[in-house]
Amino acid sequence: MGRGKIEIKRIENTTNRQVTFCKRRNGLLKKAYELSILCDAEIALIVFSSRGRLYEYSNNNIRNTIERYKKACSDSTGSTSITEINAQYYQQESAKLRQQIQMLQNYNRHLMGDALSNLTVKELKQLENRLERGMTRIRSKKDEMLIAEIEYLQKKEIELENENVYLRTKISEVERHQANMVSVPEMNAIQALASRNFFSQNIIEGGGATFPQQNKKILHLG
Repeated sequence: MGRGKIEIKRIENTTNRQVTFCKRRNGLLKKAYELSILCDAEIALIVFSSRGRLYEYSNNNIRNTIERYKKACSDSTGSTSITEINAQYYQQESAKLRQQIQMLQNYNRHLMGDALSNLTVKELKQLENRLERGMTRIRSKKDEMLIAEIEYLQKKEIELENENVYLRTKISEVERHQANMVSVPEMNAIQALASRNFFSQNIIEGGGATFPQQNKKILHLG
């Protein structure tokens, strides 16, 4: 069954009237919020209950919206159009933004140590505290970055040292191998001469050089 229609008139029962007010009030506020988001509308909603309690919603400063409404409804001069009213509103908003920009620029100058003559002792103290908190955060960040950089350099130094040790070890192995290595052609030549008794047994075994007995006789006769 669908929800039945109710007659639009004052609800006599106090409890039912209060319950209906709460439900309808929440729905009205929700619809106002949705309208302001979906349609980018400037909305100001004011509700007073039968007991005099105030409920309101505004997506902007409600006082500014009321002032804008008053200007839009004012017809005292008879010549102010809606376009002119909107232009005046945006001029006021622009003036507020320029004032905020000026305040930020002055604040930046104060942080740089300029234009301090117009500040009171209390304002100077507040500025000093802000600067000290900022310097503390800057030093902390700088220390973190320095520690990270030092750890990275130490890691790279260890890697380079390990690589250097590895290369020195490989060089030593190559040098030992070259010192102990005899080429195949040299070994074949030595074996061929040895097979023809060109070297004495002592030479083959690493002893001193000697001539065969026959060669000694030839040398003596000569």
